[in-house]
Amino acid sequence: MTELPKLTEFPCQTYDKLRYGDTDRQGHVNNAVFATFLETGRVALLEGAGLGLKDPDFSFVIARLELDYRGEVFWPGTVEIGSGIKSVGNSSASFVQAVYQEGRCVATAVTVIVQMNNKTRRSAPLGDEVRAHLTSMMMTA
Repeated sequence: MTELPKLTEFPCQTYDKLRYGDTDRQGHVNNAVFATFLETGRVALLEGAGLGLKDPDFSFVIARLELDYRGEVFWPGTVEIGSGIKSVGNSSASFVQAVYQEGRCVATAVTVIVQMNNKTRRSAPLGDEVRAHLTSMMMTA
């Protein structure tokens, strides 16, 4: 991502409330918490259509997470999270996400998730309903 995206460009938008326990010695939100913000966004996108993780035979696992820190986040307050789909594969999807505080883009990320069969622990093809939902959430730019 060369140009920082606007929150309104994402098909799925949600937020997280910052907790005092998220802060570190420097007085800002710890960088490890950013991965939790991204998780909130991914779950909102998946659960928004009632799809998510409800099939007990399958789970989504992270295969790759690329996170660029672009600014500090300070407590108290909230962050907004934008999430969309970059691409959909046979058993995987690539998310594009960004985190904002007070309108400032403070992080961008690309995350690849893979659907896994819980018994075999191997990747499993996406079902038609999940594939259709992920495709509907693709970023236009």
